[in-house]
Amino acid sequence: MHGLLAVFRKELSDHFSSYRFVILFALIAMVSFITSYMAGLHLRESLEGVVKPKFVFLMLFSTRGALFSLVQFVAFFGPLIGIVLGFDAINKERTQGTLIKITSQPIYRDAVINGKFLAGVATISIMLFSIVLVVSGFGLTIVGVVPGVEEVVRLFVYVIISIFYISFWLGLAILFSILFKGISTSALASVALWIFLSFFISLGANVLADSLAPVKQKEGVTAETLIRNARIKETVSLFSPMVLYSEASATIIDPMRKTTRSVVLMGTLEQLSLSRFQNPLPLGQSLLVVYPHVIALVAITLICFAISYLVFILEEIRT
Repeated sequence: MHGLLAVFRKELSDHFSSYRFVILFALIAMVSFITSYMAGLHLRESLEGVVKPKFVFLMLFSTRGALFSLVQFVAFFGPLIGIVLGFDAINKERTQGTLIKITSQPIYRDAVINGKFLAGVATISIMLFSIVLVVSGFGLTIVGVVPGVEEVVRLFVYVIISIFYISFWLGLAILFSILFKGISTSALASVALWIFLSFFISLGANVLADSLAPVKQKEGVTAETLIRNARIKETVSLFSPMVLYSEASATIIDPMRKTTRSVVLMGTLEQLSLSRFQNPLPLGQSLLVVYPHVIALVAITLICFAISYLVFILEEIRT
C-alpha cells in the first residue's frame, strides 16, 4: 500500500517523542513496578519454609499488591493508553490543516488511517512487552524462581490478549477523532464510553439480575434462583470489554482456574473429585475455556477499526 510505511514511521516517531506518551508510560510503568514488587515480597514471605507450588512465577502477575494485581491494573487503566494514543489522531490533523496536505500527496487515503492505527498498535505492543519483561526481571530477583516454558508461553498469550484489548480502545478513540471536530469532545466521548462500558454495565447487570431473580430476601431463595441470578449477571456483564478481558487474562495467568463462570453446578462425586485432584489446566485447555472471550475481543477490535476506516474513507476532506 503506497505511503503506508511513511505514515506508520511518522506516527510512531510522534508517539515516542510526545510528552504525554512519556508521562503516561512513566506513570503506568511506575505503578506496575510497585505493584509487582509488593506482590513479589508477599509471595516470598508466603512461600518461605513450604514447598513451592507449580507456576509460582505467574503468581507475580496475579497476586494483589497494595490495591490490585498487574492483571487487574491493565484491565482498569489499559484503556487509557489506547484513548491517549488515538483521541486526536484525525481531528488534530484537520484542525492544523495538515490532513488536506497529506491526502494531496501521492499517499492513498486508506494509508493514513491504517498507518495511524498500526503505529498505535505497535506502540501499545512495545509498552506491554517492556513492562512484562521488566516485571519478569523483578520476579527472578525477588522470588528467585525461573519461569518454565509453559509459563513463558502463557505470558506471551496474555500480552497478545492485552494488545487486542487496548487496541479496541485505540480504534474507538480514532473513530471519535473522525466523528468529532473538537479534540476535547473526542477525548471526553472516549473517556465517557470507557467509564460506561467498564463500570456501569456491571452495575446494570447487578440491578437487572436482582430484579429478575431476587436473592436478597431472607427466606424462599432456591438454588435455581441463585444460579439464574448469577447467569444473568454474567451474560449482561459480557457486554463490557473489561469483563471479557479480565476473565480471559485471569484464566490464562492462573492455570488453577478451570472456568470463567462464577457459579458451577456440581454433584457429590464431582465435588469429591475436585477436592482430591487439584491439578492445573494445560495451556491448551485454558485456551479452550477463554476461546469465546478472545474471539469476542478480536471481533470488536476489528469491527471498531473497520467502522473508523469506512467513515474516514467516505468523509469529505475540506480545507
